[in-house]
Amino acid sequence: MAKLAFLGLGVMGAPMAGHLQKAGHDVTVYNRTATKAEDWVQTYGGSRAATPRKAAEGADFVMACVGNDDDLRSVCLGEDGAFGGMSSGSIFVDHTTVSAAVTRELHAAADDAQVSFVDAPISGGQAGAEKGQLSIMCGGDRGAFDRALPVMEVYSKICRRIGDSGAGQMTKMCNQIAIAGLVQGLSEALHFAEKAGLDGRAVVEVISQGAAGSWQMVNRYETMLDDEFEHGFAVDWMRKDLGICLDTADETGASLPITALVDQFYKDVQKLGGGRWDTSSLIQRLRKMG
Repeated sequence: MAKLAFLGLGVMGAPMAGHLQKAGHDVTVYNRTATKAEDWVQTYGGSRAATPRKAAEGADFVMACVGNDDDLRSVCLGEDGAFGGMSSGSIFVDHTTVSAAVTRELHAAADDAQVSFVDAPISGGQAGAEKGQLSIMCGGDRGAFDRALPVMEVYSKICRRIGDSGAGQMTKMCNQIAIAGLVQGLSEALHFAEKAGLDGRAVVEVISQGAAGSWQMVNRYETMLDDEFEHGFAVDWMRKDLGICLDTADETGASLPITALVDQFYKDVQKLGGGRWDTSSLIQRLRKMG
């Protein structure tokens, strides 16, 4: 069992850190809102620290799951940053969805601090985190990944190294690009069924067993039909991720016309007051805006 630090106790990070503590690891947590760290310790045990640096001191692995590029920099760098407290040879594993550029920046900073950095963004939503069934796509040095794999396997159903630093974040971009089009297509299909006077549940029962079937269809169609949008990844965070995808596409020369369009549809959802609704709320845009 390892000594671990976990930075960031949101809807994803808190259960992930909990799985590590339950597996017998010695986990110290840090969260910007200290009461969340206090609540986590009350629930799972372990301990909490006042700064990322204090949490990272003596840890074999430091895991992070925070909000965006700036949040990640803030927990890694500076006087109170985790890199300053990590021992030579320890490994930082970043589960945040951020740009490949900041990943490469922090990989270099970690190297200067004589620690390893693995970018390891996650997919599977809050339910996947709670069940310990996340998909993890990784970039970084092979040796660091191999050492971190047994730790990540505690809360994953698949964890694979895709390539060098940044490859994990690039793969997460592929994930979000694919989801954007899928959810829009599903929203249009259910909206069409409603307008045509069809029983949406009966429709999905049939088409989900054929070529149209998808994870989104199986796991989101009922709540979409019931106008319930509190069950997954928030629109605000999806727009952050799609912005990263579109910026990176400009850099690489990739063409993402559907992604760009769906990003604007999510902007419409935000205007409806749905920034904290889950991503399946694209159907609400069709119902309200056409």
